[in-house]
Amino acid sequence: MKKHTILIVEDEENLAKTIALNLKLENYEVIIASKGNEALKLFSVNKNEISLVLLDIMLPEINGLTLCSEFKRINQNIPIIFLSAKNQINEKIEGLKLGADDYITKPFDLEELLLRINNLIKRVSKDLNDVYEFGNCNINFTTYEIKDVAGKLITLTKKEIGLLKLLTQNENKVISRDQIIEKLWQVNENASSRTIDNYILNFRKYFENNPKESKHFYSIRGVGYKFTS
Repeated sequence: MKKHTILIVEDEENLAKTIALNLKLENYEVIIASKGNEALKLFSVNKNEISLVLLDIMLPEINGLTLCSEFKRINQNIPIIFLSAKNQINEKIEGLKLGADDYITKPFDLEELLLRINNLIKRVSKDLNDVYEFGNCNINFTTYEIKDVAGKLITLTKKEIGLLKLLTQNENKVISRDQIIEKLWQVNENASSRTIDNYILNFRKYFENNPKESKHFYSIRGVGYKFTS
């Protein structure tokens, strides 16, 4: 099983080493940064491997609030826990507004920190399982939201999301109209090929750079439909 990687951004060297040691004992991989520019570079390089960030607010070069905003811009799915001093209430609130997922106040109990890390990674991993990504687009099957080719968030209907799930789960396979109707419509509902065709046309508008030259959503004449990532 792949180890989760934690990025620790903390300028107190002893604290960073102590946290890192405890994380390694819990079978995590650890990356440490002590300054803002170093943290931003490490995050950018490792954005696809990092599972969580522990982020101090008061840092040399770039403060934690600015880093949080940058991290979320680069990869919004990576959870962030702020490490903050007791007198930084306003900063903690601002951090949460910027997209941080949790905060813990110094001095803190290491067991509590490890528990929060573990719970947050589990929660985010579960959420990500409900998100399908391809190209610059994604589909969130839980919230019914998609990010289209232009980066815009759009909320779809239950039927549209159901059809997207059916197609993406059967990538490169042709799904017949009868199969789609059987899975997504009740017997007393009036489903037609025209309805499905309209959904496919909408998907092309959402997800294709050129809807007239589809690279993802195909209509196979007389048979059904196919998705390719």
